[in-house]
Amino acid sequence: MNRFLFPALLAATALLLTACPQTSPPPVNPSECPVGPLEVQGEEPLRLQGFGQFAGEYVPGELLVLPKAGFSVQAWQAEGVEPLEALPRGLLRVKVPPGQEKARAQALLRAGAQYVQPNYIYRPLRVPNDPYYLGQKAYLNGLVGLEAAWDHSTGRDCPPLIAILDTGILPHEDVRESLYLPQAEKLDVADDDTDPTDRTDSPGHGLMVASVLGADTNNNLGMAGVTWGGYILPVKIFKDGATVTFTADITKGVNLARTLGARVINLSIGARNVSDPVLENAISQAQASGAVVVAAAGNDGGYGVHFPASLPSVIAVGAVDNAKVRARFSTYGPELDLVAPGVNVVGAGSGGGYAQGSGTSFASPVVAGVVALYMSKYASERRVWPTPDQVYQCLTGTAEDLGTQGRDHEYGFGLVRADRVMTDTTYCFP
Repeated sequence: MNRFLFPALLAATALLLTACPQTSPPPVNPSECPVGPLEVQGEEPLRLQGFGQFAGEYVPGELLVLPKAGFSVQAWQAEGVEPLEALPRGLLRVKVPPGQEKARAQALLRAGAQYVQPNYIYRPLRVPNDPYYLGQKAYLNGLVGLEAAWDHSTGRDCPPLIAILDTGILPHEDVRESLYLPQAEKLDVADDDTDPTDRTDSPGHGLMVASVLGADTNNNLGMAGVTWGGYILPVKIFKDGATVTFTADITKGVNLARTLGARVINLSIGARNVSDPVLENAISQAQASGAVVVAAAGNDGGYGVHFPASLPSVIAVGAVDNAKVRARFSTYGPELDLVAPGVNVVGAGSGGGYAQGSGTSFASPVVAGVVALYMSKYASERRVWPTPDQVYQCLTGTAEDLGTQGRDHEYGFGLVRADRVMTDTTYCFP
């Protein structure tokens, strides 16, 4: 009987993030600090030439122009250009007919401008107010680019149903509002009952995975999830207190997720040297119904991605550290698709606290969360869900290439980049 091992996917023991006294930094010696006013340097002339890229979002009917010496405002007015404001370093903000920005920029170059570009629009990046986000920021934003992604979608517009097949979900105040618990449904497929909560001592694996993906976010409490709290469907595929699960229970879980309409299924489980047609068939059925399946690559650090992540239709996720280097425990091979942060990841812990853990178990829900953000934005804009093939093309096409150029065995297509996913017009929003 093939057993799907759970403990091996938790590469490092969770460390509780308690409030510990910290050593104070050494006092600053004023004699070693610069004093006095800033030394103001003379302004260097702008050396820009030609015109900028007319892409992204910019103010309709406005341009920023750097004129050559001896320019004539009258000549520009003949081109339908009206000066609005003088800016530092010789720039001018001008008004042109909306919709004709690029054409007028080219006309201005002919009429004596040195450089022209749009007046681009910038927006404040969304930063959640959860206290532990400061500890998550280095990998969630520094690696994955989530703050820019959240500015486009936090997953709450047309949120897809996200099924997490794992150990039972433990009670936690920061993973409560985002749960979807349909009445009378047997969400505990292993013990055949409606309660997906572990009722015996549990390492809290399912809770931590769920919180990484979709903790209740921007609630002034605890941590941030990749999504800001959508519809997370916890499906318990481990019996109470068990550390292994089996083909039969995982298959029941996948089938339940499919029948309840899950659009994303996360499997932070795996087994080496397994070929499991029964489970493969259940996953294929779920994908045919429109579900995207994301799975952890494995944590033995060896060659050959674990099953079911090794299936061609499943998005296989490995782990990197904050330096974008493959974690020593992260299993690799030709089946690997993407990598995501998986070292010292913050998550909700048993007993109501918070913990740090390392493993591809926690890299997988980062990718599943980005999938959910993309699906939410796509569906809200286009009123249709993207297909699993579209999702795969989007995430792999926008990944940050790491390691050997192109797809390789250690990093797959590269590091998942939520910021690129939300704005790409080639692979994601053609």
